[in-house]
Amino acid sequence: MSVAGESRGRVQQMRDKAEQLKQAAERATDPQERQKLQEKARRLQEQSQQEGATGGQGQYPPD
Repeated sequence: MSVAGESRGRVQQMRDKAEQLKQAAERATDPQERQKLQEKARRLQEQSQQEGATGGQGQYPPD
């Protein structure tokens, strides 16, 4: 697989995970847990958008 293909795959995985987190947040009964999941989903979505825009060229989030 090409580097571009790997990048697209990684971005898609991030988007899928963000969607899963959003769904989990909707099911969460604890308001704090819901907020935590929503925030994780938002950050992951932003990260996937940034990586998708740059083509994944060395853009890694700080640890």
